[in-house]
Amino acid sequence: MTAVNTAPAPLARGLHRTLWALQITLALFFIVASAGPKLLGEAYAVQTFEDMGAATWFRYFIGLVELAGGIGLLVPRLAGLAAAGLALLMVGATITQAFILHGGALVITPVVLFALFVFVAWGRRASTWEVLSRPAR
Repeated sequence: MTAVNTAPAPLARGLHRTLWALQITLALFFIVASAGPKLLGEAYAVQTFEDMGAATWFRYFIGLVELAGGIGLLVPRLAGLAAAGLALLMVGATITQAFILHGGALVITPVVLFALFVFVAWGRRASTWEVLSRPAR
């Protein structure tokens, strides 16, 4: 009996480097510019969550999710999962920006970030598959 290898082929060197550059950039953005203000209580972040009618704990929760996702983008095994999770977070951010905050053109930011996270998740699908297919101990 032969085993069937269902894992995707290894990435080309250029794509691998592009993904790492994108992951590092997105991680820095989410850790410093997105999670940081929420967790540190920066006035604009606080006001935005108040405008949404969200409780303080929700601002901290979103900040922690963004921080975890940013760190996850820097961990090779977790990068694909982190990107997928942040892509889902951007779906929520897009809906919030469009329908709750009536952000107009500001909706473009989470949409672009969503596309970038989907690209990273796609590029790191082999490592994601490896993590998800590992048997529980």
